[in-house]
Formats: sequence, C-alpha cells, structure tokens
Amino acid sequence: MNQFEHNGKRNQMRQSLAYLAARLMSEDGTLDFAAAKRKAARQLGAPDTQSLPANSEVERELRAYQTLYQKDEQSERLRVLRQDALGAMRLFESFDPHLTGSVLEGTAARHSNINLHLFCDSLKDVELFLLNRNIPYESAEKRFRFGDESRTVPTFLLGGEHGEIELAVFSSNDLRQAPRGPISGKAMERARMKQVEALIGMD
Repeated sequence: MNQFEHNGKRNQMRQSLAYLAARLMSEDGTLDFAAAKRKAARQLGAPDTQSLPANSEVERELRAYQTLYQKDEQSERLRVLRQDALGAMRLFESFDPHLTGSVLEGTAARHSNINLHLFCDSLKDVELFLLNRNIPYESAEKRFRFGDESRTVPTFLLGGEHGEIELAVFSSNDLRQAPRGPISGKAMERARMKQVEALIGMD
C-alpha cells in the first residue's frame, strides 16, 4: 500500500470513528468526547490512535446526527434541560452561576448533565448552602485547563428531575479567565441567567 492509499484509509477510519463516537454520545449521553472515541475505536478495531478524530470532528457529526435522527426529541430535551438549569441558577444565585457545556451549546444528549460554574471565596460556603437546605450531593473533582496549566476544581453532583446537575466551584478570581473548552481549546463559553432566559425564549 502506498502512502496515498494509507492516508485515504486512515481518513476513512477517522470519519467512521467520528460518526460512531457521535452516535454513542447521542444515544448514551453519559460519555464525554474522550470516552466516546475510545469506545468507538474498540468497536471498529481502529488500528492506531493516529486515526482518532479531533473533538471538533465528533461535535460536527453529533450535531448532524441529532438534526437528522433526533430533531424533535433534541429540541424538547434542550428546552427542558435549560429550564432546569435556569431553576438551579436561581437557587444558587448568590454564587454568580454560569451555564456551560452541552446544555448551553445545544448538543445535550440523553442523560447529559447540566454543567454550572459557581464562583465564591470559600468552598465551604457552597457546602453549607447545600447542607442547610438538605440538598443531597456527591463530592468529586474535575480537571480544567487554564492557559497552559491544568488545575483540579472541586465539584458537587446533584440529582435533577431530567438530568444530574454538576456544580464546579471556582475562585471568584476565575471569573476573569474561563478555562479552555474541550472542543476548540479556546476560552469556554459561559452564560449568566439573563442569557439563559433569552435562550429559553428563543426555543
């Protein structure tokens, strides 16, 4: 096989992996880009990691798949999740909540989390807020990239009527610099309550 044929086969594999990863994310909803690509590679028997598509390629296929196969379901899902997100943002208003992730971007799949960023000077403030209101939660951590550095951020996972709500708790100083998004590598898109209200009005 010459180099041209080799590159052609590798590009075909990338396209197949991007489509399958997108389908897995859309049908499952619990998979992130990395997990979906690994699962797709196992199912297709991808010969090497050089064939793995970029997150942007998977996102493009995800939007296309949802438009083609889940258009009505997707629209209703987004409307419901954005309303749930707005309700949670009103509850945590004192922590300057911002919506981010697939619910904001419009690619939320079945069982997708609602991702909120909270900002405060002390993690204990959020913990006490939850405890005082008898809101059950699970504690965890999540890694975010700020510029060239990677940082671990504490999170709380809450049960929601239509999907779990993940609260990532940042320092108040982090309002000035958003972490990098997993798709573009640029500053993550974040929306305040008024922006989410406007989105719901457009749905």
